Amino acid sequence: MNIGEIAKMAGVSSAAVSRYFNNGYISEEKKEAIRKVVEKTGYRPSVQAQTLRTKKTKMIGVILPKIDSEPVGCMVSGILNVINESGYQLLIADTQNNPDKELEYLSIFDDKQVDGVIMIATIFTARHRRALKNMNVPVVIAGQELSGYYCVYHDDYHAMYNMTKFLLDKGCRNLGYIGITQKDKAVGFERYEGYCNAVRDGGFENCRQNIETADFTIDSGYETAKKLIEKRTDLDGIVCATDEIAIGVMRYLKEQKINVPGQMLVTGHGDSVLCKVTTPTLTTVHYSYEKCGELATGMLLDILSGKELAVKEMKLGYYLVENESSKRSSAETDIQ
Repeated sequence: MNIGEIAKMAGVSSAAVSRYFNNGYISEEKKEAIRKVVEKTGYRPSVQAQTLRTKKTKMIGVILPKIDSEPVGCMVSGILNVINESGYQLLIADTQNNPDKELEYLSIFDDKQVDGVIMIATIFTARHRRALKNMNVPVVIAGQELSGYYCVYHDDYHAMYNMTKFLLDKGCRNLGYIGITQKDKAVGFERYEGYCNAVRDGGFENCRQNIETADFTIDSGYETAKKLIEKRTDLDGIVCATDEIAIGVMRYLKEQKINVPGQMLVTGHGDSVLCKVTTPTLTTVHYSYEKCGELATGMLLDILSGKELAVKEMKLGYYLVENESSKRSSAETDIQ
């Protein structure tokens, strides 16, 4: 079967069939006639032939750090919400947090294997910047701000600043902070800066000494909490860069019979599903990860369609979600 035969059976022109398969405009009547023939014959257009003719693969590459991360999974859901209605398909590359793999996939996708790339980014090295600068296909970055590139990201700095201030307003005077590597601009550097500036502005500069670095895991949160608590036994609150770290912290505190929130307030970041099933439930920050994926995909599709974009960078908001891990009773507050 070819397009000419499909057109003859449907009683339409070959051009109408071509527009049908390329998501062009045709009347509903012609679309339905072609659909019936396609369904009856099982015809599928040759992807290779379409690519040779149009120079388009109709594929979008997505480079991500780890698919089992809940924020990343939500971003991918957002990407799919838009892609599934666009006529494009996805190629997903999971780098397992390996920066070299990110560079490898950028090179593979740049070799005209895809029409564009969405990069759910973590760390940008000098090599990453060179690779992005030399890309022949458009790239939109999700989850990180990178000046000069199309990107959709979150207000990590103010989210952490306000979460820290929230605990200070609750009466905490000896806060600790557990973050991640500052090579990660959003989760690492921006959240670290938000904490440091909040305690400084609140008049508790001493709290800047109570800082440790962990990985993106519950186990790392547990081990880092042990290190922090052994160093500073007078802490009355711990602010964490991620929910996973915070859950590890609460596990350690429970083992040490340090009551949360009676003796120690604990907060996370990310509003993961785990926040609602911990005991106590975890106070956290909600980010619109799914919306981030949707907006990044819409931005890339606009670029591919040749639209002039009025906005190159988009910063998304957040809101605090107070759960049990930061709620003290009035009696407990008086004791403090």
